[in-house]
Amino acid sequence: MIPRYSRPEMAEIWSPESRFRIWFEIEAHACDSQADLGLIPREAAKAVWEKGAFEIARIDEIEAETRHDVIAFLTNLAEHVGPEARFIHQGMTSSDVLDTCLAVQLSRAADLLLDDLGAVLESLERRALEHKNTVCVGRSHGIHAEPTTFGLKLAQAYAEFARGRERLAHARADIATCAISGAVGTFANIDPRVEAHVAKAMGLTVEPVSSQIIPRDRHAMFFATLGVIAGSVERLATEVRHLQRTEVHEVEEFFAKGQKGSSAMPHKRNPVLSENLTGLARLVRGYVTPALENVALWHERDISHSSVERVIGPDATLTLDFALVRLAGLIKNLVVHEDRMRQNLDRLGGLIHSQRVLLALTQAGLSREESYELVQRNAMKVWDGGADFREALAADAEVAKLLPAADLDALFDLGYHLKHVDTIFSRVFGDGATAAAAAETRSAAE
Repeated sequence: MIPRYSRPEMAEIWSPESRFRIWFEIEAHACDSQADLGLIPREAAKAVWEKGAFEIARIDEIEAETRHDVIAFLTNLAEHVGPEARFIHQGMTSSDVLDTCLAVQLSRAADLLLDDLGAVLESLERRALEHKNTVCVGRSHGIHAEPTTFGLKLAQAYAEFARGRERLAHARADIATCAISGAVGTFANIDPRVEAHVAKAMGLTVEPVSSQIIPRDRHAMFFATLGVIAGSVERLATEVRHLQRTEVHEVEEFFAKGQKGSSAMPHKRNPVLSENLTGLARLVRGYVTPALENVALWHERDISHSSVERVIGPDATLTLDFALVRLAGLIKNLVVHEDRMRQNLDRLGGLIHSQRVLLALTQAGLSREESYELVQRNAMKVWDGGADFREALAADAEVAKLLPAADLDALFDLGYHLKHVDTIFSRVFGDGATAAAAAETRSAAE
């Protein structure tokens, strides 16, 4: 991933220095366990920790000749450790190091992503409570439907990202396995207790059965989870983009002093952050298919997965990390135009209450089909001629016969649509949602 979309904390996990340091720790912990089992001298294990070192440039130099990265690393390590290096990597195969290292890196990356999701959830909860009762129009197919609140839009996003965080926690646990099982996973030349020791030391669990590698269904699920979270990022970013359109203008990304929107048109204030998030989400989802295709490898192992993972491991986690941090900031600083929301709500002259009228007519004795026809014929007058829906209904003799003026007025009450907002917020945020909203309101008033 290019530096423009990379945060240092995540980039460090995938740096060569970090990768080789993890390799070293795997080998050193394996030596400790073998020494505990009496399989290699204690002095040899001690020498690995005390003398062990590596240089990235030297590893690259050796690999240019050997064309094998793990051998290049072990050769450079041996140059520092000396004669005791003959006990390093005893009974192990390259994948024991590579796969265990990847598990460590993905686990650490997941920890950062879980923190990122926490920040997104915090921003969404705060803004949802702030706009719990900010009425706006709900849309289906892009067309005005019925009233909702902006807080409910954000609460829905909160619930979605909460599910994403839960899925990622499971995927993190699933990916955090260690394999130190030898050439075809049979432990023929290494004791299973070495694997258990290394797993504990590296914060992993033991892979129950490996071949030469950790099964790639684990990795497929991990990257699929990142893809789903990216889908949630794009869904929320797309909503912001739609609501910022000039014709809608209900929300707006924060526009900083000195910021420029267009090289040609000085008036522009574009939704650049949410557009950027849409593109980044597409990238993350694009890494899912290669991860799925990595599951089907030949026999105990081939290396068709290796080149894929060298790309998608860093890129998917770096991209999603950047996107989530950007999303949290976008929501935190989002400008909400409540007056415009109300203007848009009223644009169709009351048509957003058509279902209430329909139901009232059925309660008054008409069939649903008859009720629908009455409501629709008056609604179309509003669509086509800009009439007021309430007035059109009152002027319709068939409607007026069943729904007196007072009854009609009651059907156009916005509060009717908000009566269960507290229930929904309690489901999403818990029983403290109402109290938190009240505190937020008091703080704003003060």
